[in-house]
Amino acid sequence: MECKTFSVGEDGAGMRLDKFLAEQDGCLTRSAIVRLIEEQRVTVNGKVPSKNSRLKAADTVVLSVPEPILPEARPENIPLDIVYEDSDLLVVNKPRGMVVHPAAGNPDGTLVNALLYHCGDSLSGINGVLRPGIVHRIDKDTSGLLIVAKNDFAHQHLAEQIKAHSFTRKYQAVVCGRLKDDSGTINAPIGRHPIERKKMAVTLKNSREAITHYRVLERFRDYTHVELTLETGRTHQIRVHMASLGHPVAGDPVYGGKKYLVSLGGQCLHAYYIAFVHPRTGETLTFSAPLPPYFTDFLHKLQSHES
Repeated sequence: MECKTFSVGEDGAGMRLDKFLAEQDGCLTRSAIVRLIEEQRVTVNGKVPSKNSRLKAADTVVLSVPEPILPEARPENIPLDIVYEDSDLLVVNKPRGMVVHPAAGNPDGTLVNALLYHCGDSLSGINGVLRPGIVHRIDKDTSGLLIVAKNDFAHQHLAEQIKAHSFTRKYQAVVCGRLKDDSGTINAPIGRHPIERKKMAVTLKNSREAITHYRVLERFRDYTHVELTLETGRTHQIRVHMASLGHPVAGDPVYGGKKYLVSLGGQCLHAYYIAFVHPRTGETLTFSAPLPPYFTDFLHKLQSHES
């Protein structure tokens, strides 16, 4: 059980308890906080409140968060598109629609389940039993290349490269609208959305540095095909950054807003290129994955409309 204590300042006076906690705690959604209040896991000045209680300045709020009940990751015989493999690591081309690791709502059918079947016990344990070997991740509906560490030595060296920004990751995407500049850099910090807690946002509050470089590959009437290079690797970074420019990734159900293209079935975003130094040999390795059919079909449709 984790207990978090918050003191209500003047700016929190008169605020509803659930809204106050949602703004103070970046790890829980508003609905999750309401559930904890209903389960009497929240106190105000030592007393159990209701979810719509109004706070006063100098109130003390204590939030008790129970330990999550984690699913057990188990091996599953799921085919993998393995681009490269040796005794230290492997590079996988993840299909769109596959979750990287088990979590609530996705206990199986994940990349980790497939890796446990393929690799057995030969995966690093640094990220725990639910994320064995996972050095970095991409979203469920983003396709493309991922590196998996088979031992802690490889994992630590790869993580250091990511931290030092010497780990090259390039994506291709189709974004809504016509980008004006042929290339550019988005340097805007990313943190938890202040209201919609499952989303990320460009914000100065509780945020981390985030840098994305982009280059236009082809323009269409209402869309732009771009290459994007990550300098940092924040959650939903490309999706949040492009949406902040007014050019969300086509098909993005979370950040696309009114420009969300339902027919795509998810964001048109593919991690197509990766380069890193092999942790044991010191050799620079580069890999690329061709654009998947959902991406090329959309490009062909856009190109045909231009002619």
